[in-house]
Amino acid sequence: EVIAAIGGLSGATKLAAGTISSVNYSTTSFSKAAGGTISITVNYNEAVDVTGTPQVLLTNDTPARNLTLDYASGTGTNRLTFTSLVAANSLSEDDVLSIASGNVVLAGTATIQDAGTSTDSGLAHGAAAGSVTVGA
Repeated sequence: EVIAAIGGLSGATKLAAGTISSVNYSTTSFSKAAGGTISITVNYNEAVDVTGTPQVLLTNDTPARNLTLDYASGTGTNRLTFTSLVAANSLSEDDVLSIASGNVVLAGTATIQDAGTSTDSGLAHGAAAGSVTVGA
């Protein structure tokens, strides 16, 4: 984030949009037999405001079993949580779900903007380190 004082203004003017600094997997392993909730946190370099329901796509070697996580919480902070409830036996044992580059996705009219502004925050991110592995 760049903040610059501009002559004649009584404050600072923001010159850059927020960007994704990291992605953390709150769930790193998962039982296909039990089902449950998969959760990740997308960390921004500054606070962001969310409207609507942005989504994150977890990709799988078998595209039919890709998983979409919906925004759950975090507006007004720099940490957004995305979750998905997964039914028992809907994934296969040894599936590995991960985030490919740029897979923070907006759904419909959802927005992620720098807090208190109408500046769109960055949505792209390099491939996130880590994954969710499905067990028996």
